[in-house]
This record gives sequence, C-alpha cells and structure tokens, in this order.
Amino acid sequence: MSRPYQPKAKPNPARDQLPIQACIQPAAPIAGENVELYADGACDTAAGHGGWACILKYGGHELELGGHEEGTTNNRMELTGLLEGLKTLKRPCQVRVVTDSQYLRKAFTDRWILNWQRNGWKTASKEPVKNQDLWEALVLQAHKHALTFVWVKGHNGHDENERVDRRAVAERLQLRR
Repeated sequence: MSRPYQPKAKPNPARDQLPIQACIQPAAPIAGENVELYADGACDTAAGHGGWACILKYGGHELELGGHEEGTTNNRMELTGLLEGLKTLKRPCQVRVVTDSQYLRKAFTDRWILNWQRNGWKTASKEPVKNQDLWEALVLQAHKHALTFVWVKGHNGHDENERVDRRAVAERLQLRR
C-alpha cells in the first residue's frame, strides 16, 4: 500500500532564526563563555578556488579569521569556516553558530550527522557522505562545545554574515594571483 503524498515542509524563517540545539552535545553541561560564531565559505567552482571566514565574539572581544584552499568546493569552505572557528576556542564554550548554510545547520539540527554515522557515513541513498573528514572533525568539536545554530538568509543585510562573506570571497580571490 502506498503512502499518501505529503509535501515537504516549507521553509519557516521564524523557526530558522531561532537558536536550535545541535544533535551532538558534550557529555557534561558546559558552563564556559558564551561565544557567537559567524562562519561562511565561498568558492569559484570552475577553478576550485575557495575561501572561508569566521568571526568569533565573546566577552566584549572579537576575532576574525580566514583562509583559502585550492581544489575545493563551497560546502567544504562553509564547514571549514565553522571548524576553524571552533578549533580556536581554548576551553569548552556555549557557541551560538550563525550561518547562511542550510546544509551546515541542518546536518546538526535535523540529525543528519547521527544518521550518517549510524549508516557508516553513507547517505540515505547509500552514497558516501561528502566531506566526511570535515564532518568527523566537527563532531569532535561538538562534543567539546554546546552548539546552537541560527540560520540567516545570505546577502540579506545581516552585518556579520555580510562581513564573513566578504572575507571568504577576498580569501578565495587571493588564489587568482
């Protein structure tokens, strides 16, 4: 017997902009600093030139980081922006991740990562998960820090998101030289 058609859930901007707890959390509650982490990636897919950037805000301080890679993809750069920001933290923190990447957010908030792990790093269609190396590194970070995710629409006037986007593009463009 076939199941009746059920349309996919429509994007809900009000829900997307609320902090949603990651599906992977540290074993013990984190009492560390509250950190805001804004991350983005950019890639010229034809050339494979990519850039990533992140901004960390904590205790009245701000740190901006960026880098670039050849032979990469936009999704790899999105993941790298978050990973490099998390690796910068010296002790466990409560991290509010702000991203314009639904791929990144949903992997943590919609339990994709847990499903991939349970399926031996295979997707629902039995294909290998792309960027497994970065996902595994992010899982390690998620066990150290209490992560919540907020999605913002890209190129929509959000100050920090616009800044990390500009920095990621500038990093990518360095590879043209």
